[in-house]
Amino acid sequence: MTDSTATGGTRPFRFGVVAPLRTDLPTWRDQVRRLADSGYSTLLMPDVPRWQPAPGPTLAVAATLTDLRVGTWVYASPLRPAWSTAWEAHSLSVLTGGRFELGIGTGRPGIEDELRELGLPAVPPGERLAQVREAVTTLRDLDGPDAHTPVVMAVRGPRAQALAAELADTVAFALMPGEDRGEITQVVRDFRATRDVELAQHVAVIGDTVAPFMASPDTDPAALHAVDSLAALPADPAAAAEEILRRREEIGFSYFVFGAGHAGVLAPVVAELAGH
Repeated sequence: MTDSTATGGTRPFRFGVVAPLRTDLPTWRDQVRRLADSGYSTLLMPDVPRWQPAPGPTLAVAATLTDLRVGTWVYASPLRPAWSTAWEAHSLSVLTGGRFELGIGTGRPGIEDELRELGLPAVPPGERLAQVREAVTTLRDLDGPDAHTPVVMAVRGPRAQALAAELADTVAFALMPGEDRGEITQVVRDFRATRDVELAQHVAVIGDTVAPFMASPDTDPAALHAVDSLAALPADPAAAAEEILRRREEIGFSYFVFGAGHAGVLAPVVAELAGH
């Protein structure tokens, strides 16, 4: 019996794309429609101030173009008050007819410097995690008994994992540079012993290219492949499909998120695996 079977059965695949608006509006709209036609399930927006339009309004526009799910990948908790995050998430869920999912975490490495540049308090990690709890709790209150906005939590340390086990519908594990497959596999298996939820995989590198907004620009694809990192996939579609199947079978990942620049290369993989 495989690990995935032992903990409640194999979940169907779904695939998301981080596709911020970085071109003219008509080109981006065409890109969103192509993603929907290629079998992707979810259009995602990063939370990077000043680099693109704000995630919420952009996702609201995207939801009018296709029947894709939309979501944040992911809101950084210290960038806005918890009640504001919850209100925006609930509103997007209502306006999209239940097609919005809230991705949320404590922020990227180095977010303290970004907060200072924005004139916001550089709160410590524990306080940022408390903000995540407050946002999700408030969201549940706003949703009420008849709605449920899915929450995707990006986690790493034990305290974040414990909160995700309590509150999240989907969990994504942050990968450290140079971390090999064995290390993260053990982290995920330990987590799954506490709760069986959908597991998401953030894949920043395909072949020798790094997706913008998905990893640091100085990421070394060769180094990631050398340590068999889960942050990378082979460029060959057949090999990528085989590897994705392996990750679900051996670790339990079923929701894979790619950068928009890789969406076309991986479209045959998505067409083959989506929903299976």
